[in-house]
Amino acid sequence: MCAMARSITFAPGEYYHIYNRGTDKRLIFLDQADHERFISLLYLCNSGIPIHRSDHRVTSLDDIFLIPKETSLVNIGAYCLMPNHFHLLLNEQSEGGISLFMQKLMTAYTMYFNKRHLRKGTLFEGSFQATHAQKDEYLKYLFAYIHLNPIGINAEGWKEHHIKDTKAAELFIQTYPYSSHLDYAKLGSPRRQGVILNKLAFPEYFEKQRDFNEYIKDWMSGDKEP
Repeated sequence: MCAMARSITFAPGEYYHIYNRGTDKRLIFLDQADHERFISLLYLCNSGIPIHRSDHRVTSLDDIFLIPKETSLVNIGAYCLMPNHFHLLLNEQSEGGISLFMQKLMTAYTMYFNKRHLRKGTLFEGSFQATHAQKDEYLKYLFAYIHLNPIGINAEGWKEHHIKDTKAAELFIQTYPYSSHLDYAKLGSPRRQGVILNKLAFPEYFEKQRDFNEYIKDWMSGDKEP
């Protein structure tokens, strides 16, 4: 992968919005299997000790999250997979943790994607990009921004609160399986991939399920500004 300059330095204890997209804006998730492989890698690559999928009996996505781990490189607070890009909210646990985690994640997924779809070369648009969530209000806003990204699949202008049908948009994100929204909204039974997240490493903005759902609704209605 070619490197793109980043103007920030990661520091332990700090929070970062990490994102990247496919080279030339190409799709990087083509079907359910692609999405599930990336989600499984969010868990498997977040380990100080290498975990090899082939060493374990895996017949479904849920089986991945039963594989034991001793240490993690980063704390993951939120994630969302879009057709041609992804978003992560990470907390740096120790020096170099984010860089190592992202290197493992992007390399593993590129190797998988290229082999499965019979292609070669770079998959992502250079190195990953990052913004430092220095302010408390910005960090809280990221929980809404990341989880509401799927609205953009069907509705342009959602970032400016131009959502014509908020009920339809709300229903869509409540059924979108490729983000951590369902692990916060707690709609239905708990998902095993909920272990990807370490909510305790992030401020307790949403002590109750109702707090998160109301914050999301307020943002969609335009009551919350970034």
